[in-house]
Amino acid sequence: MTHVLLIRLAGPLQSWGTSSRFPARRDSHSRPTKSAVIGMCAAALGLPRTMSLKQPDKVTDDKERSNLTVLGGLARCLFGVRADHPGVPVRDYHTVGAGTYPLRPRDIITDHRRAAAVATGLDAATGDQFGHHTLTGWYGAPKKIATDPLSGVLVSGELSRSALITERWYLADATFLVGLQHEDEAFLTSVARALEHPQRLLWLGRKSCPPSGTLALKTVPGDLTTAFRNHRLLPGPDGTADPTRKPWAWLQATPSQHGATPVQDQPVSFDALQPEHTTRWEIRSRATISPNALDWEDLIP
Repeated sequence: MTHVLLIRLAGPLQSWGTSSRFPARRDSHSRPTKSAVIGMCAAALGLPRTMSLKQPDKVTDDKERSNLTVLGGLARCLFGVRADHPGVPVRDYHTVGAGTYPLRPRDIITDHRRAAAVATGLDAATGDQFGHHTLTGWYGAPKKIATDPLSGVLVSGELSRSALITERWYLADATFLVGLQHEDEAFLTSVARALEHPQRLLWLGRKSCPPSGTLALKTVPGDLTTAFRNHRLLPGPDGTADPTRKPWAWLQATPSQHGATPVQDQPVSFDALQPEHTTRWEIRSRATISPNALDWEDLIP
């Protein structure tokens, strides 16, 4: 017997990445990815990023116990998502770097290159003017850190560059119903409790996209298809839902299942220095809502 934890993902903005973390163009997937949802559940539970999927084998009564960690149990869940309100793609224009930046006293004391560049003005400054200097076009990229050969202090490895223009895509006013299918109802209940009382901050793909309202809805018996069919569409930003609309749904499947396509969002490791994902398979279909489908109660928008 399996059970399904139903999760509501809604907010003003969502962004679900499937490619490189730092390109000039950061697209958003059309729906939540499994790795992002599992990562959100792991954050709610307070799991460390370095946790692996398996722990050392233990043997009791000459039989091996399950060696999955809590993260392994999450990753083992079958994943499904229903796009109750797919949202509207929006583009955000960004510029990073360049321009004129004030120098802190620390920048002058620890970085001889900056000190030399402002030496004339520094020597002439009096009173409360110490440290109030600017360098036009000097910008220390925070992700390019190097050891200064003279002082040994960590300083910016790149001091000057033109503005970097980037564009980032989001989904506005989207609402998704996500399902996690697992054999252990108690395990899913503990995840639901953590989502409503998280140990760490949660977001919908990026840190600028906090979730709104209720996250964990309920845990129901059955499989993903049954859970999606037996529950009405979630209300959208205006508080309504069209009961006649058939939303798209994506359900995790086996590779041999007809119509299954591969996606690279099966989490293997969330290590900040070396995150890793592998392939899983899913099928896409229109979700048919039962005429006797259940309404949502005590839902905080």
